[in-house]
Amino acid sequence: MVGRRGLLIGGAAFAGLGGAGWVGWRSMGSADAAAAMAADLRQSLPAVAQAEDLIRYATLAANSHNTQGWRFRPHDQGIDILPDFSRRTPAVDPDDHHLFISLGCAAENLSLAMAARAQGGHISFEPIGEGKVTVSFGAATATDTTLFDAIAHRQSTRSDYDASAVGTADLQALQLAAAVPDVDFVLITERAQFTRLSDLVTAANTAQIADPAFTVELKHWLRFSPNAAMAARDGLYSATSANPVLPEWLGPLLFDMVFSAKSENAKIARQIASSAGIAVFSGAKADPAHWVQVGRACQRFALQATALGLKHAFLNQPVEVPAFRADLAALAGLPGRRPDIVMRFGRGTAMPYSLRRPVEDVMA
Repeated sequence: MVGRRGLLIGGAAFAGLGGAGWVGWRSMGSADAAAAMAADLRQSLPAVAQAEDLIRYATLAANSHNTQGWRFRPHDQGIDILPDFSRRTPAVDPDDHHLFISLGCAAENLSLAMAARAQGGHISFEPIGEGKVTVSFGAATATDTTLFDAIAHRQSTRSDYDASAVGTADLQALQLAAAVPDVDFVLITERAQFTRLSDLVTAANTAQIADPAFTVELKHWLRFSPNAAMAARDGLYSATSANPVLPEWLGPLLFDMVFSAKSENAKIARQIASSAGIAVFSGAKADPAHWVQVGRACQRFALQATALGLKHAFLNQPVEVPAFRADLAALAGLPGRRPDIVMRFGRGTAMPYSLRRPVEDVMA
């Protein structure tokens, strides 16, 4: 999945936290420090951008569990983006479908950044070996910077929205932005379909949570405290999902106590109902080259949504559980196809930004 849904960690009793617990609470770090680190990552791209600057902007792309499963290799002709299989998530993504989508998201950011600084930005995919995406340097071309300008502000906003409708002109802008070769894109705005989709997502979510391997993998990527988020600079930081920040000794314990299909499904149903629409993306084929294209399309959609003042988050459970893909394809009017990404969108308030690893840590 590109960008995991938030977790409900609430309703827990905090009584009985004695002296040792209070020390642990105080030592979990500052949310303000984490916010400052996130802001530093999102500084404006210099007018004369070096490879390191361009790569920093590329890493702001959506990606599965915020694992950042990519490596970058600059050279005279451009910048290669390679899969980092040491960061794969085999329980939720056994065929690395989401990992290659993440590469496509990063490639789109990188292409937009290059174009905005008159450095080219053509994207190509090489399937030999593990596969790689190359974003090439080239001649300057006139470009609309609307999507580029949204890169530093885009985030997967895993909260309730206000359920207000999005106008026709904005829906058309989203459709146009997501138009990428070999990718089908479907917008769902009818409330009757929301109900069917909610049933499908919650059923798939129930199946996932019943799988111990899924829960162990998800828990591995959770960052409950600001200190843990700043130390790792990856994973799912609690504050980005409107969950309480907790000491690292307490977070896993509360997760085991309160994480359940019932609580998660109630939140999913509420969040779908609060959305303005749902977007479904499907590549023409189920292979890495087309998954990269899907990543490009969903990143462009997310950036256009950001430019329009809209929020978005991912609802990929029926993509991740194979038994539900056919029902999702039928609901989206894509029978016989494999859906690749599901995103909800609407109007909501901004959340804290997630962190990214330093550029030097993602170089090949």
